[in-house]
Amino acid sequence: MKPAGRPRAVLWDMDGTLVDTEPYWIEAEYAIVEAHGGTWSHEHAKALVGSDLLDSGAYIRRHGGVDRDPTEIVEMLLDIVVAKVREEVPWRPGARELLGGLRALDVPTALVTMSWKRFSDEVVRCLPPESFVTTVTGDEVDRGKPHPEPYLLAARRLGLRPEECVAIEDSPTGVRSALAAGCRVIGVPHVVEIPSAIADLPESIGQLALLPTLTGLTPVNLVTFFDPMGR
Repeated sequence: MKPAGRPRAVLWDMDGTLVDTEPYWIEAEYAIVEAHGGTWSHEHAKALVGSDLLDSGAYIRRHGGVDRDPTEIVEMLLDIVVAKVREEVPWRPGARELLGGLRALDVPTALVTMSWKRFSDEVVRCLPPESFVTTVTGDEVDRGKPHPEPYLLAARRLGLRPEECVAIEDSPTGVRSALAAGCRVIGVPHVVEIPSAIADLPESIGQLALLPTLTGLTPVNLVTFFDPMGR
């Protein structure tokens, strides 16, 4: 059954959606692989966008020739991206404005990211207090995106059903995770396109809206994507 009515919460991806940190991750991947005598490519980097960090660590070990445990690779990645985000938080256009508008209307929000907590905390502390009711990070779940667990956990922490939530995502991996959980999804592709194969899936019809940017998106017109009557 398709969900009906006004979304009761908005669930935010972070990297590439709220903040433009994908270039930080890609730069870190190149630096780590090259420091260990391997070679990396933009195709490898794109394959990791939106993925669970331990999966990314295993991928870098396998394809980049980094002879370290995936957990160690993740910690090396985090050391680099945390340092860079402390220098500058590169916000995505329209993201903070929409987030602020939702909170002003008391619409519950959650951060659902595959980054680990020590990185997401650096971003959250640069936002107004209580911007998110709760956060779900990659080191808090057993199965990361594209598995639905992160979004199921976020909805549960808000006391809602996933069908009552809208997720905002930038990657195919994240979109698949949110759709699989039962959320409605606004996809804003950034580093990696969200292919038509996903948009054309039966479970995506009426559940997925693709936008070029969050600029100008307000809580009111966010609602009308999925509830034209504004109920």
